[in-house]
Amino acid sequence: MTPTSSAELQQAKALTFPVLSDPGNAVARTYGLVFTLPEYVRPVFEKFGIDVPGANGEDSFELPVPATYVIDQDGTIRWAHVELDYRKRAEPADLLVALDALTR
Repeated sequence: MTPTSSAELQQAKALTFPVLSDPGNAVARTYGLVFTLPEYVRPVFEKFGIDVPGANGEDSFELPVPATYVIDQDGTIRWAHVELDYRKRAEPADLLVALDALTR
């Protein structure tokens, strides 16, 4: 997502936290968290007004895989949730347990 797309999303949804951008999915790609939207699904996105190439700032139909990480101060990943189905997100209770474990 381009910086402009991130800012527009933050404003449109009245988000009170920063929304980061990853032009060209460069960071997601380094973690192996990028997939290409199949051609047969693209018209559905377009029907809902979702312009994947526009948000990416390029002609690709690549999307990042939704992922949540808990990373300690040394940069070690202590907990992860990675799910291709964007509707299945990390459970907040599991995330809180992982965060609590960092303070022990």
